[in-house]
Amino acid sequence: MRRAWRWVLWYLRELTGEAHYDRYCARYREHHPGAPVPTPREYQRMRTAHQEASPQSRCC
Repeated sequence: MRRAWRWVLWYLRELTGEAHYDRYCARYREHHPGAPVPTPREYQRMRTAHQEASPQSRCC
């Protein structure tokens, strides 16, 4: 039962983007030690701005 619950939590975090932010923070701390990590809101703004600046077409 515990294993199923952990899988559900993992899936929801992947679906909502929380896990992506956590991976970004880990990489950011590794490459920029001592620098303040962007808040989730700042991160979303940067990510949205990047997506708008470099759109990618999709086939479907």
